[in-house]
Amino acid sequence: MSYEHIEVPDDGTKVSAEDGELDVPDDPIIPILYGDGTGVDVGPAAQKVLSAAAEATGREVHWMRVYAGESAREKYGEDVNLPDETVDAIREHRVAIKGPLTTPVGAGFRSLNVALRQTLDLYANVRPTYYLDGVPSPMANPEEMDMVTFRENTEDVYAGIEWEAGTEEVEQVREFVEEELGFDETIHDGPVGIGVKPISEFGTKRLVREAIDYALEQENKQFVTLVHKGNIMKFTEGAFRDWGYEVAREEYGDEVITEDTLWEERDGEPPADAVVVNDRIADNMLQQIQTRTDQYDVLAMPNLNGDYISDACGAQIGGLGIAPGANFGEARCLAEPVHGSAPKYAGEDKVNPSAMILSGRILFEYMGWEDAGQLIRDAVEAQIQSGRVTYDIERQIEGGERVGTDAFADEVVEQIEKLA
Repeated sequence: MSYEHIEVPDDGTKVSAEDGELDVPDDPIIPILYGDGTGVDVGPAAQKVLSAAAEATGREVHWMRVYAGESAREKYGEDVNLPDETVDAIREHRVAIKGPLTTPVGAGFRSLNVALRQTLDLYANVRPTYYLDGVPSPMANPEEMDMVTFRENTEDVYAGIEWEAGTEEVEQVREFVEEELGFDETIHDGPVGIGVKPISEFGTKRLVREAIDYALEQENKQFVTLVHKGNIMKFTEGAFRDWGYEVAREEYGDEVITEDTLWEERDGEPPADAVVVNDRIADNMLQQIQTRTDQYDVLAMPNLNGDYISDACGAQIGGLGIAPGANFGEARCLAEPVHGSAPKYAGEDKVNPSAMILSGRILFEYMGWEDAGQLIRDAVEAQIQSGRVTYDIERQIEGGERVGTDAFADEVVEQIEKLA
């Protein structure tokens, strides 16, 4: 495929897929979108670290710049925020990494980030949350946090079905709800906004499968927890729970058991070779991640619950500045840091690039490069332990030395070279 403003590397091989499985060469072409605001700082910093980790494990990444947000407006015109060819390039090459994007007023999208996820059908937002030694944390034992959240990306509040107060459309919906469906004493008088949160069997089951498959592939992830508000929203979030259990009971045989089986047949003692699926109410789960942190491994959730809980997990390990993330689809991955674009710091060589670097770790592991992924984690942790860190960490520790974004990345590269 040829592009108008995207330059395809002369060398390198495209990642492909067959029967839902990636075929990853040792010289892949990987699209990279630096992003808005501080993306201009963390994007290049992450790129050099990821290149170093690939080279240290006998591989070579050929990066292909793609554009969205501010960079797209500069390349394609002021009215273009998400060029078709950016979406096409990521779709064609199957794996990519991006920095934070800011959706400008009047852009035609609620969110450029959400638009990319939905256009590419990246239905699972995946955030591994783990503690790196040396990072200041508000928790007494932050090292107990080692969870991976799977957040549904296409339904619930992300479906965007709502009507504004005072419009003709919202009055039509209100009339239908009150007069046709009989909820005539539910909505207060006066202006009202109305939204619909769809949660489907299809969307739920493919997310839960992704979470269970992930747990089965890991050595230390035995519990998959369905997090919902089904005690109140029985036909949406309650259905999410029920459909999740159907997947566990009907599709995995002896590889997966439910919590009921665990207690009825094994007195609460999980088998070494099976994943256990249980469920928790969302508000209780916010407490559980603090008080029983080490009892949870993988969480599978509808969109809004996943938004709240993944951020709460991130706070326990030192904040979103070091929190990585990615979006999975069918043999497709778009990695991205959790944090926003922080435009007031753009170009100041100041912010911490760790979140985007560690998002690259998820990307590499998705590609089957576990050795490179582990090297990235170890190198970032070693650099933080050295005390030569960016301002966000330096200001919270004693005896630290402040370095800029670029210098931090250079020194992580040096750590990779030492560890390789």
